[in-house]
Amino acid sequence: MDAQQLRDAYIKFFEEKGHAHISSASLIPDNDPTVLFTTAGMHPLVPYLLGEKHPMGKRLVNYQRCIRTGDIDSVGDATHLTFFEMLGNWSIGDYFKKESIDYSFEFLTKILGFKKEQLAVTVFVGGEGISKDDYSAQQWKSHGLADEQIFYYGRKDNWWGPAGQTGPCGPDTEIFYDNGQPRCSENCGPSCHCGKYTEIWNNVFMEFFKGADKKYTPLKQKNVDTGMGLERVCCILQKVPSVYESSIFKPIISKIETICGKEYKEPYLRDIRIIADHVRAATFILADGVVPSKIGQGYILRRLIRRASRNMHNLGCRKLFMKEIAAVVIDEFGVSYPELIDNKENIFKNLVAEEEKFQKTLIKGLKKFDDMLVENGDSKVFRGDLVFKLFDTFGFPVELTAELAAEKGLFVDMCDFNNRFEMHQDKSRDSNSQIFKGGLIDQSEKTTKLHTATHLLNAALRNLIDKNIRQKGSNITAERLRFDFNFNRKLTTEELQKISDYVNSAIAKDIPVVCKEMPKDEAIAMGAIGVFDNKYEDIVKVYIIGDISMEFCGGPHVGHTGEIEGFKIIKEESSAAGIRRIKAIVGKYNIN
Repeated sequence: MDAQQLRDAYIKFFEEKGHAHISSASLIPDNDPTVLFTTAGMHPLVPYLLGEKHPMGKRLVNYQRCIRTGDIDSVGDATHLTFFEMLGNWSIGDYFKKESIDYSFEFLTKILGFKKEQLAVTVFVGGEGISKDDYSAQQWKSHGLADEQIFYYGRKDNWWGPAGQTGPCGPDTEIFYDNGQPRCSENCGPSCHCGKYTEIWNNVFMEFFKGADKKYTPLKQKNVDTGMGLERVCCILQKVPSVYESSIFKPIISKIETICGKEYKEPYLRDIRIIADHVRAATFILADGVVPSKIGQGYILRRLIRRASRNMHNLGCRKLFMKEIAAVVIDEFGVSYPELIDNKENIFKNLVAEEEKFQKTLIKGLKKFDDMLVENGDSKVFRGDLVFKLFDTFGFPVELTAELAAEKGLFVDMCDFNNRFEMHQDKSRDSNSQIFKGGLIDQSEKTTKLHTATHLLNAALRNLIDKNIRQKGSNITAERLRFDFNFNRKLTTEELQKISDYVNSAIAKDIPVVCKEMPKDEAIAMGAIGVFDNKYEDIVKVYIIGDISMEFCGGPHVGHTGEIEGFKIIKEESSAAGIRRIKAIVGKYNIN
């Protein structure tokens, strides 16, 4: 079974169980301030798991593109990936443990052909006032699993959440594939890393709310959130030793072999795996509108591109190559993720530009390295601050610095470098947390006013400046809104005043803000606008503000525009080529 067959089988199975197929959300999360990228299928569903009604119902299923960046340096071994796909099904206040376990067992055994003897499961052992999850264990036993296939573990292994200090949380049951090899010890189990067990599915049962007092109370709406790793399951079904030997990566690796003239075998395995993973991940990130930069998602993107370029350099390839590999990624994944096809030219343009820039960086970096050697003096330890400067300022890979230093008989102070790098990552995370403040996790009165104000601002720009203007980004903190839009020149003072007057006039009229659920095609026919057309479901939420604004949106919004009180533009500037940015504040004190 290949990847597309697995996706199709999973979706069909759960659709037959009454689940609505929802599309994959963007890799850029709307509502989680703790991560740079969507790391699991549940991230886009946080508002609905917290109680908001989903327009597609209480039973949902999809395959979700995900990025996890914590193990970038481990990519190249047999298991680690930065980009992966998660198959998931959800019950939002509908079925619970019994049905979830029944569905999982049926899909694994009847659809994928696993034997019950090949499965092992873990359940929560209990603690902190929460009972041992014997119910889940009994449900697995009802399907024929023996006692020795069921393992009880604590919070580290079998508990999810809350995402923050407070919120929904609960025990989970994890499902593992047992490859049949002997146990490495008497205590061998799914938590062991001997290779006998491979996790394939995780069913989370959100049944408690952890309060500020650290006490757990039962939730009125109990949810199920499951996740199955597509690449991992494909690897098992295809009986290959690693995901890189599966059908998912074969076309990508074949193209790399052709470009560099090296076969996928030692001593080239690690380099080729890194290139395959990183270019695939970069292609998907670019498809979601991220561009290479020095911070946030753009920094991760740049690091992936440059690391892939460096490893291709290791293979002796000196020409530009990423566009060719990205084309294979788009061909292989475009049916499942049409945004790849829609943004193909932009993906190619950014890859080529960044690759060309890095080629120059390598040349420049080699010269800067020589300058740093002089600054380092006679010490046999190459200072960490110099290594980080080469890395951060000139984009020079730290592993290349270490190699060059070794050739000079020097040891790199990696401890100091790592400390500086962690500080840089913290800065990136802190910066990124501002991107998501005011999203659906922070439904404060102030951010709700700002959210509605962005809709009025969008309408003002389209009605007063150019009907072809489209939103290219939105960022709300508790203090201000930031709105990016396509336009090729600076707005004049007079234009900014007209925009401000337009929005304040709408506020003064105290227009009702109405939310309607309707079929997407009907909403489009009515003139509703959105940001990314292909991310919306068949049934959508549309927020209507009189005859001024009609937008696809998940909310939240004020009930009447008068609640915003006032609107004031504080800055208009360039964001990128052909993209302008407006920052504004709201409140009664801003009217004049």
